[in-house]
Amino acid sequence: MIAVLTTLVGACAEAAGAVYEPVAAAPPGQETVDVSLLPCIQVGLAAATLLDRTRAEDDTRWPTVVVWAREEARRTDAARRAVAEAQELAVQPGACGEYGVPLPTVEQSAAMDLVSDGDEVAARWRHDPREAAALLRELVAGGELAADEVLDEAVDSAVLTVLPARQEARTASDPSTAAELCPNAVPHIALAVALAGIDLD
Repeated sequence: MIAVLTTLVGACAEAAGAVYEPVAAAPPGQETVDVSLLPCIQVGLAAATLLDRTRAEDDTRWPTVVVWAREEARRTDAARRAVAEAQELAVQPGACGEYGVPLPTVEQSAAMDLVSDGDEVAARWRHDPREAAALLRELVAGGELAADEVLDEAVDSAVLTVLPARQEARTASDPSTAAELCPNAVPHIALAVALAGIDLD
């Protein structure tokens, strides 16, 4: 995972270079320079694709670990559902949340809790890694979560931050603005590298 993420950092640099290098090489006084925004757009697409491909490759390379992780995920998922079911019993049947939106089902609540916890770990790591590690230990202490699945969500949260760059690059007012989106994504990917390397042991 870390190797793939560093590859993505390189892709960000190359995408920005596709805009900046032709401009730098243009003769003085030249008013217009042809540049390609396609690499900037592709960086956003590459993030999700690389994550999915890497995890699929890991599944193939370490089948024993995959079997263990799936068993662990089944255990923690069942625990999260039990908590969600207990919370649901405390709510009136058919109750709606704000603006009349139906409350999430047990399955949806369990899934959303995992994603939310991953987002929170990633957010705290930006400001204080020790605080994020303490939160992670606290989250896994109850048995409803495993460290690996929370960290997977945290990595996704950090990396997928670059996805909006694809749309923003298409609608940017000028090529330089689009190119700036690529190096701006690098700190988010660096955060994902740090999260992928966490070992609570």
